Amino acid sequence: MAKNVLLICGGGGSEHDISLRSAKYLQEKLNSVADLEVYFVEIGKDQTRRDSKGRACELRKDGLLVLEDQTIKLDFAIPCIHGPPGESGHIQAVFEMMGLPFLGCGHEASILCFNKISTKLWLQALHIPVTPFVFLSDFNDESLQEVKNFFEIHKDVFIKASEQGSSVGCYHVTEKSQLETRLKEAFALSPFVLVEKTIKGRELEIATYQYNGQLFATNPGEIVCPDKFYTFEEKYNSESKTETKTEAQGLSSVIKEEMKSYAKRAFAGLRLKDLSRIDFFLDHEGSVYLNEINTFPGHTAISLFPLMMENNGLKYQDFLTDRIHSYLKA
Repeated sequence: MAKNVLLICGGGGSEHDISLRSAKYLQEKLNSVADLEVYFVEIGKDQTRRDSKGRACELRKDGLLVLEDQTIKLDFAIPCIHGPPGESGHIQAVFEMMGLPFLGCGHEASILCFNKISTKLWLQALHIPVTPFVFLSDFNDESLQEVKNFFEIHKDVFIKASEQGSSVGCYHVTEKSQLETRLKEAFALSPFVLVEKTIKGRELEIATYQYNGQLFATNPGEIVCPDKFYTFEEKYNSESKTETKTEAQGLSSVIKEEMKSYAKRAFAGLRLKDLSRIDFFLDHEGSVYLNEINTFPGHTAISLFPLMMENNGLKYQDFLTDRIHSYLKA
């Protein structure tokens, strides 16, 4: 008997449309997995729930998906939502209360990793190197002075809203006069703000995933951005000049193993599960810094995560089959 899988996407946030593109990729892969019946649901920008035909539907707390003409008992869920309420942990908490198994990190790990500040504090506790930073919980004269003092030391910083996607609410600041304006903009998006030293070097990514009872970390892929900062527009614009390389070239085996070790330590220490993309900086002196953790990475045509997994020898549909069946057999 086929198992019923909910593929839920959208969410209404700044990455809503990217979530739909990722969901299309996942649906294509799921259609090749035997014994699955996939039900596509979009959380609209108006917060309504609609199926693939645009019809209103309802997800009930007893694990039932109610459509216009039928009621489905769900067996599994895939929350393909970038940003809130997906990566923020909200929808995972709902699934956990429903007793519905799902792909990806649990609600607590999602909350910790979605907040850029709590991520850095946990990574420090796990003895994983991170970029020098300060964080603010209020915008006032004292906090502004703290950031000015930090800027005087480093001269080049990023100001980031703590609870937004990788490229949302993120500002590159090289002039002291810009600090106050950018801090206000970041605080308009999040209750906490991170300020960190700019690392000049390479942006590298590792796909970490569980398969057949083991944890894997791929060799690093690379983002090569001509504008030096991988903005949201640069990431998803069809005319983007940014290159994504499935496997970064010119890295020593020592650097590769160091990064893979940190990626696995972060995955285990933060209690991630199933999949994550872990992003690093490599500076010109050869120092490695873990930048951030993406608990449900993009799955578009240019997204590195599925490409790195397949480059590592695992077909994505085989990964999905293994993960889904591991929950359904439990």
